[in-house]
Amino acid sequence: MSDPHKEIVKGCEFWMIPVEGGAFEMGSPDNDTEASSDEKPQHQVTISGFYIGKYPVTQLVWKAVMNGENPSGFKGDDRPVEEVSWDDAQEFIKQLNEVTNDTRPAGHFYRLPSEAEWEYVARGGKYHAEGYKYAGSDRLKDVGWFASNSGSETKPVGQKQPNQLGIHDMSGNVWEWCEDDWHSDYKGAPEDGTAWINHSNRGTYRVSRGGSWLSTAQYCRAAYRYFNSPGYRYDYIGFRLALSLQADGRSTPAFL
Repeated sequence: MSDPHKEIVKGCEFWMIPVEGGAFEMGSPDNDTEASSDEKPQHQVTISGFYIGKYPVTQLVWKAVMNGENPSGFKGDDRPVEEVSWDDAQEFIKQLNEVTNDTRPAGHFYRLPSEAEWEYVARGGKYHAEGYKYAGSDRLKDVGWFASNSGSETKPVGQKQPNQLGIHDMSGNVWEWCEDDWHSDYKGAPEDGTAWINHSNRGTYRVSRGGSWLSTAQYCRAAYRYFNSPGYRYDYIGFRLALSLQADGRSTPAFL
């Protein structure tokens, strides 16, 4: 999995970037004065290799998959799609997998990233030892759109510097849904990078990460966590795709 994967849907292309697996310390240490209690305890997680979207899903990609529908409040093909719930993202992913059956890498399926995968990528993957506060820098204005520079709107993806893996917009622009159910801290969290799901009875809330155009800098940190109900929609929340082998220990998509 050394090369990016270019997907084309109805003439619309997007890129999935390979992420080399590895171990990292997820969450925040006790001496981090900006950290919330839900970012603790800091714990080691080992991630398997997978692909992640170079950008959040854009409105152009959403429209290509969803037959021209565009729920976004801030219109623009190159802007992130927003006003999409976790449930909406799952429906998009179901349809995307159906229309890319012949073009996806063999045995791979699109899905939401787990929260651990998301944080691993935001921290720079195998370069996480650089220890940036945000996704690619300690200077948020270099890598993200947030309350101080967004002009109170989303921005086209890819205008800010990427992080160490070449991934854009993980801090700011729009919050990004993850697969996981919300848990109020990391006690008992999986150590293998899989999504933390209450399989017998899915929780009331789902995780979102990264902050948005409306957020202050604190909420755009790589470690910051938030949650909403799976039906929640607003103009500051979208999502980013992951792509992996279905039989790699992660949760099986509901439509398989």
